[in-house]
Amino acid sequence: MTADANTRQVVDRPVVQTGYGPLRGIDDGLVKTWKGIRYAAAPVGELRWRAPQPPQPWTDVVDATTFGPVSPQPRSPIPMGLGTRADEDCLFLNVWAPSGASSRDPKPVMVWVHGGAYIFGSGSQPLYNGSVLAGGSDVVVVTINYRLGALGFLDFSAAGFDSNVALRDVLAALRWVRDNIAGFGGDPDRVTLFGESAGAGIVTTLLAVPEAAGLFSRAIAQSSPATSVYDSSRGASVADLVLHRLGMTAQEAHRAPVEALVDASAHAFDHVPTASPGRLAFVPTVDGDLVPDYPVTIAKAGKTHPVPLLIGTNKDEAALFRFMRSPLMPIAPKAIRTMFEEIADDQPGLQIPTEEQIGSAYPARRARTRSLGVASDVGFRMPTVWFAEGHSAVAPVYMYRFDWATPVFKLIRLGAAHATELIYVWGNLVSGTRDVTFKLGGLKAGEALSHRMRTRWTNFAATAAPTGPEGEPHWAPYTTDGRATLVIDREDELVGDLDRHVRLAWGDQVLSFR
Repeated sequence: MTADANTRQVVDRPVVQTGYGPLRGIDDGLVKTWKGIRYAAAPVGELRWRAPQPPQPWTDVVDATTFGPVSPQPRSPIPMGLGTRADEDCLFLNVWAPSGASSRDPKPVMVWVHGGAYIFGSGSQPLYNGSVLAGGSDVVVVTINYRLGALGFLDFSAAGFDSNVALRDVLAALRWVRDNIAGFGGDPDRVTLFGESAGAGIVTTLLAVPEAAGLFSRAIAQSSPATSVYDSSRGASVADLVLHRLGMTAQEAHRAPVEALVDASAHAFDHVPTASPGRLAFVPTVDGDLVPDYPVTIAKAGKTHPVPLLIGTNKDEAALFRFMRSPLMPIAPKAIRTMFEEIADDQPGLQIPTEEQIGSAYPARRARTRSLGVASDVGFRMPTVWFAEGHSAVAPVYMYRFDWATPVFKLIRLGAAHATELIYVWGNLVSGTRDVTFKLGGLKAGEALSHRMRTRWTNFAATAAPTGPEGEPHWAPYTTDGRATLVIDREDELVGDLDRHVRLAWGDQVLSFR
């Protein structure tokens, strides 16, 4: 938030847990902001690879005007602007609330889980400044940090450590919200957990985690890699890869310098998708403890938490990875074939699209263009469809596809690529003079689109129904009969069975990267 003549520091006592003192935040007259609030003890020393523990109580006034450190991570191929420095002591969250919010008129709460392939990102990235959402839509916004890469997603349970510690971080943050958000003017009975990419993968995973029951009442998953969840043997192989890079045992790595773990994370991040197209180095693990089974399997069985779900993907997901020349998604036809061969070996009998089915579902002339569609659908769209189909049996589901692209994104062949919807959800459309998103126009249309998305997202948080501004199409729930899908573009349109050809090519069996 930019300081000006109207900005003032305020000392308040919003944290209501016994033993916690007041916080000093900032109020600009429209939005109150508290940054860098510790929601768990520092996960360092003996607490590395352990479930998060409650923070130590405080009694003096704590400054909450600057962001806390973010999880250590390699340099991202896309500049993210993490908002602050990195440190292993990283379990902090940030709160934006309308200036007039109080416990007498509690507002719906939206808790954001950032993306970044489970190895990059933070809750303090400028893109996730919650001022527009909180101030313009009358909601309380919370963004969180969680442990990343080798610090958060390695399974060393065989060596006596806790598994899925990053998921446990998010659960700890949600418990903090449950216990404290009323002090910030938020309604603990109306908490929406929302995230994008890896953050959305955490959302769909927690929908299948028994320990998450009651911690959120709605969920939004934007471009979730819902099937990218490992079994214990695959998780152990990634842990072994990291240990080999370190030249250490798990017990020795427990005391290793954090810089060495970041280096080993970067090595695994590059190596795994190159050696096994379609797989990520770091993902949640089915550990039989926190995560009992694959989330999509639990969804298909009708056993996910019965909370309303808004879920969808972008039309051109894989175009970002082509633009970055990233190995994260298999885009070249050869990589697609290798991915299919490995899946067939791991899951014999699973329906994998034939060349004829691919030609029918992806009628592009060039093989590489078809491969972009296959990569987008195997990584994001079909996992979303499979999850939505299952979850719709237990709660209302609202499906979308984001198709909008600015003129410059069309020119450079990005289109509606992975993560391009984020600026519209947050309302932070232009990030500075070097931002090229609207250099060839489209800002007016983008502002209107952002207003529609923010209205639908925040109305969903408030009422569990994603109603749009007056005159916009009614967004009907997604069911296995009608398969209603909102196509978000210059103008929004509700379409029945939008994914029919692709869905028939892939079938109902869940293809997963386990």
